[in-house]
Amino acid sequence: MKIKFCGAAQEITGSAHLITLDDGYTILLDCGLYQGRAEEMKNFNENWLFDPSKLDCVILSHAHIDHTGRLPKLVKDGFKGPIYCTHATRSLCAIMLLDSAKIQERDAAYDKKKLKEKQNREEYREALYGRTDVKSTLNQFTGCSYNRWFEIDHSKVQCFFTDAGHILGSASITLKIQEGNKEIMFGFSGDIGRPARPILRDPVPMPTVDYLICESTYGDRVHTAAPSEKTRFLEIIKRTCIERKGKLLIPAFSIGRTQELVYLLDQLETEGLLPKVPVYVDSPLAVNATTIFGTHPECFDNELNEYLLIDDNPFGFNSLSYIKKRERSKELNTSDEPCIIISSSGMMNAGRVKHHLFHCIEEDRNAILIVGYCSPNTPGGMLRNGVDKIKLFGRWKSVNAKVEVMDSFSAHADKLEMLDFLKGQRESVRKLFLVHGTYEKQMKFKQLLNTYGFEDIQIPDLGDEFILD
Repeated sequence: MKIKFCGAAQEITGSAHLITLDDGYTILLDCGLYQGRAEEMKNFNENWLFDPSKLDCVILSHAHIDHTGRLPKLVKDGFKGPIYCTHATRSLCAIMLLDSAKIQERDAAYDKKKLKEKQNREEYREALYGRTDVKSTLNQFTGCSYNRWFEIDHSKVQCFFTDAGHILGSASITLKIQEGNKEIMFGFSGDIGRPARPILRDPVPMPTVDYLICESTYGDRVHTAAPSEKTRFLEIIKRTCIERKGKLLIPAFSIGRTQELVYLLDQLETEGLLPKVPVYVDSPLAVNATTIFGTHPECFDNELNEYLLIDDNPFGFNSLSYIKKRERSKELNTSDEPCIIISSSGMMNAGRVKHHLFHCIEEDRNAILIVGYCSPNTPGGMLRNGVDKIKLFGRWKSVNAKVEVMDSFSAHADKLEMLDFLKGQRESVRKLFLVHGTYEKQMKFKQLLNTYGFEDIQIPDLGDEFILD
């Protein structure tokens, strides 16, 4: 039995981990798209470190595109097996993969047009996949429940999903594998959520395993304490929209972060604390995703279930508008109205938020509130790092708007929360692999784990392969 790291190895995105059993059966854990601009990763999404046509099955941890975004290409390139995930992940993938396909097709058409205009002989990059490929992919999905062992299409492997508390439907994956007369327990944490966050249940510890792949996104830090979150968020809104009469632009991923922000604003409205400013959610995908949230109450925590008794729509209030049409989005770009705009993508490297950023970044009355991780080479990452100029749509723009950062909104556990999630594994785990993090952060998390008694910890690079005894 062996494990090969085919993505998110010393990187945050592009999750893909290949298990090969002794009899040759292959299981891919996640099939994510690389998101970022690192030169050495520019061809990652087009190429595979295995033959898709010989892959037997895929098991997904959750629906985020950096964990699922290459599935249609996998199918396009010959994969014909089942794709296992939770029921909510299946629902979200239906809209997220279609949205991704539209972006692939649009970007390819744009590149082709630009090269033609420049009479450039260089070949343009075709779309990774299209909407037809997504429809074929969705036919291969199988939805499964939490906390129940189920047999995949291999008689010697059973799978168990536990709630990872990261986004709707997110799961940690445990595999029970029969190899000869031995039973091997193999685990993949997926992205670990945070305890005591709104909407979703807290992360559930996994069954004990022999081998474990664990994320390490925030392996070097502790997040801001939650009690100050609402107060600081309200202060930023008042300072930007009331005192300076500006726009507050909040880049947020359409799944999870957007719903959490809207829920918090809904609570402020219910408590009579939210200033009288319009709030816009400008993302067709976020609109559709919010509808899906309402169809999966099995993922809600007790706090939200109790809140539903006093407010039957936690994702809607009087001053909130959901925007789908592009024309209305364009109107926001040129409007001087003080307002809050929540728009995707969260790293500001694509989507409508990039246009909003282009139009508001040079006005000192405006503010950009970053509420989650951004890869260093994306606009969000550059703004987090304090650049004074940024290139958007081929033009350099001065950063005059106030840049605020609130990592307390993060859906990723910090180093202490991850340590708490892993504590039950200390006596059983024989080898622990750290993925989904940059090398410097992974080294710091490894040192912390060593301090608490975890011994054999590996930080694999892309393409590394390990034989498991």
